Amino acid sequence: MAALRGGLCNARHYYAVSQRIMGCHTHRSVHSMASLPETHEMLRKTCRDFADNELKPVAAIMDKEHRYPVEQIKKMGELGLMAIDVPEKYGGTGLDYLAYAIAIEEISRGCASCGVIMSVNNSLYLGPLLYYGTEAQKEKYVTPFVNGDRVGCFGLSEPGNGSDAGAASTTARLENDQWVLNGTKAWITNGFEAEAAVVFATTDKSLKHKGISAFITPKPMEGLSLGKKEDKLGIRASSTTYLIYEDAKIPKDHLLGEPGFGFKIAMMTLDDGRIGIASQALGIAQASLECAVEYALKRESFGRPIAKLQAIQMKLADMETRLESARLLTWKAAMLKDAGKPYTKESAMAKLAASEAATFCAHQAIQVLGGMGYVTEMPAERHYRDARITEIYEGTSEIQRLVIAGQLIKQFQQLIH
Repeated sequence: MAALRGGLCNARHYYAVSQRIMGCHTHRSVHSMASLPETHEMLRKTCRDFADNELKPVAAIMDKEHRYPVEQIKKMGELGLMAIDVPEKYGGTGLDYLAYAIAIEEISRGCASCGVIMSVNNSLYLGPLLYYGTEAQKEKYVTPFVNGDRVGCFGLSEPGNGSDAGAASTTARLENDQWVLNGTKAWITNGFEAEAAVVFATTDKSLKHKGISAFITPKPMEGLSLGKKEDKLGIRASSTTYLIYEDAKIPKDHLLGEPGFGFKIAMMTLDDGRIGIASQALGIAQASLECAVEYALKRESFGRPIAKLQAIQMKLADMETRLESARLLTWKAAMLKDAGKPYTKESAMAKLAASEAATFCAHQAIQVLGGMGYVTEMPAERHYRDARITEIYEGTSEIQRLVIAGQLIKQFQQLIH
């Protein structure tokens, strides 16, 4: 562990040096995506070694037992992986979003549940706090959540609104110096373990989506209860539950940003989160491909490895092509964010391509393994189950296509006018 920690510290040093030499990382051309800077390659190797040594050996057990990876998340925190783009002054690693995308892919390659826990803490919880939080809020709700000891969660979805994020039925009313929250938030990753949540509630129904505000709620707290722990198809080592607010009172200064900023905060956060989920999907796809190739090289049929069969080679070629294409889209979205340029369309494209690549690669891996792919003795069936959620949470594939089309049409309209 000390060696791994040292590797990440060295990566941080090289990152600072490269910033001075290059002037600014964000000026890097998209063409340079053909190879990663030394900083990011070091980080990638650190995360890959950690995944191989600490995650892959226990991933199947944690999945089977629905066991939250307490020890593994703590070690990830020690490596700086739970707060990658958080500035060092708040205790974070201080790297960029490309580094974040690379790290999540490698962690998810070892355990997709650890990948989503990491993604939620980085993107959905710490992200909006860094953008909109006051210094006092950051001191209380960012700094203690960067080292793996504590994790946060994000409460946007509700039982009745699904993809319609603007239809929040959860309400918040101001009484004296306190906000009083009532409502239910659904499908909350990290819901059981989180010690704080960024949640969204309607403060003015007449303004519709412009009447939604964001809040920071500590956990546990009076008036906040949890639903049952969901029994899920995949990512079973992560917890998913409901947050139920019944006259839950929080101080007035726990409003995040300004009143009515909630929808804007949520959409910006989802843009970032989609890069994280795209990266998680890439890790699942990579793990599926590696499983298929390794098996194809060892399994013999008709006197030779099945990797020599053209039918198997066609599958492997398609898997690799979809995976690499999605990876470049994901890296491009991360680089655009780092450059301070619009990336809504690109993050949606990355999430769409990577999630569909994950489900495709996981499916093809089982086909390559045949009967062995259908049993828990091999990880292919877990990858298949884990991949499916990547096309659903943080915006379904159908929603991503609407986002992409909407952004595309807007761009053409701007050119015409």
